[in-house]
Amino acid sequence: MRKKIVAGNWKMNLNLQEGVALANELKDALAAEKPNCDVIICTPFIHLATVAGITEGTVIGLGAENCADKEKGAYTGEVSAAQVKSTGAQYVILGHSERRAYYGETAEILKEKVNLALANGLKVIFCIGEVLEEREANKQNEVVGAQLADSLFDLTEEQLSNVILAYEPVWAIGTGKTATAEQAQDMHAFIRGCIAGNFGEKAAEEISILYGGSCKPSNAKEIFSKPDVDGGLIGGAALKCADFKGIIDAWN
Repeated sequence: MRKKIVAGNWKMNLNLQEGVALANELKDALAAEKPNCDVIICTPFIHLATVAGITEGTVIGLGAENCADKEKGAYTGEVSAAQVKSTGAQYVILGHSERRAYYGETAEILKEKVNLALANGLKVIFCIGEVLEEREANKQNEVVGAQLADSLFDLTEEQLSNVILAYEPVWAIGTGKTATAEQAQDMHAFIRGCIAGNFGEKAAEEISILYGGSCKPSNAKEIFSKPDVDGGLIGGAALKCADFKGIIDAWN
């Protein structure tokens, strides 16, 4: 049975005090009404150790938004997978379109990050997705297939069992545009087919594939109703407890 998941990506938002307040609010809301899915919040590095104390023993999983492609050493400003793990976090987002676009993260760099994260006992939320020009040229399958193959296809089936995929049509992130539920389903089915082709049907059936791209309480239920959509990676709507809870409730 595939896990249903709603994960929040806070990005570079909320100072430490604001983050702590939001984590506490979310903890209380989910204690009052147990969610029908796994819930994860992925916070800036500075929040992790403090928020871990809030989420420990609750239904909320905790993740980082990134980690380094190096194990340790003279890499000023970087944060290693081992350091992320030491805070109490269980997950890390890798390959987000913003990391690829603004910080030049290549398939090779991401492959290194994935291996280090898994080696340090973190579960990986791995992002894939096409930009508008690629969608308009009908190259989305080619682009997403290559992103999967170039960074993940050397993993073992056991390693893959600790990976969650997140499809994010880059043209729908923070733009207010959303892929239709049908577009999301088509791509998720394609992604599952790629996994089946490389790792086998069992692995494909078991991997959770989340949708990321302007998902909100008003459209979550329709998107999540599709057979190959296993939840969402939520950006803006994860910054307010009521909105995030509204998306979580789409699984009820």
